[in-house]
Amino acid sequence: MKRLIAAGYPDIFSICRVFRDGESGSKHLPEFTMVEWYRHSMTLDGVIADTVQLIAEVLERPELPSSVCRQDYVTVFRDSVDLDPCAASIDELADTVAADKNLRASIGDDRDAWLDLMMATKISPAFRTDGLTVIQHYPASQAALARICPANAAVADRFEVYFGDLELANGYVELSDADELVRRLESDLQARRSSGLPAVVPDEQLLAAHRSGLPDCAGVALGFERLHMVDANVDDIRNVVSFY
Repeated sequence: MKRLIAAGYPDIFSICRVFRDGESGSKHLPEFTMVEWYRHSMTLDGVIADTVQLIAEVLERPELPSSVCRQDYVTVFRDSVDLDPCAASIDELADTVAADKNLRASIGDDRDAWLDLMMATKISPAFRTDGLTVIQHYPASQAALARICPANAAVADRFEVYFGDLELANGYVELSDADELVRRLESDLQARRSSGLPAVVPDEQLLAAHRSGLPDCAGVALGFERLHMVDANVDDIRNVVSFY
């Protein structure tokens, strides 16, 4: 879709089946439906409002946008577990989730993995249960393909939307700098090598699209079955699919 945007397409969307091997449980299926869209010239505020409005429309709950709880990533960590996620040591992060020796050995020094675990087990369970929570400005180390925030190089213009502790959408203002994209891909490849994971061949077509000029835009991915879970008021994703 970013290749299409780079080729001159206007705002676009896609609804398609996607696959993620190894993820299965009450909130995950290896095959699911993703709603994804890209819009030109969207700021972080604009794309968050866009996402919240779509969720409200689908759920037929017009009151949701006016009651969103929106917080910075660093702030929610400080308020919830009294830690600065960017400065806390690995031992402090592991202690906060009461990690045993096996878990410590499994995750090792992967700070972002510890932060993801903490978000899932210590922070998101405390989100309001009948409304939307938006967490924004994730650490730059979790930028993925997001633009670094112009006002703070330590964080990215990335956000996630939750209903209760259920993550519904992940989005960001897109990185458009081709050189920075190459640097991130090389860094990720080096990290995979260090972890003993197989190498991933860079997507040369995506790189070519970036080099040709990706315009300012923002993109969002939303899990359709998870949104269906909210609408149906169920806590198991298998209750909203025909087969699994």
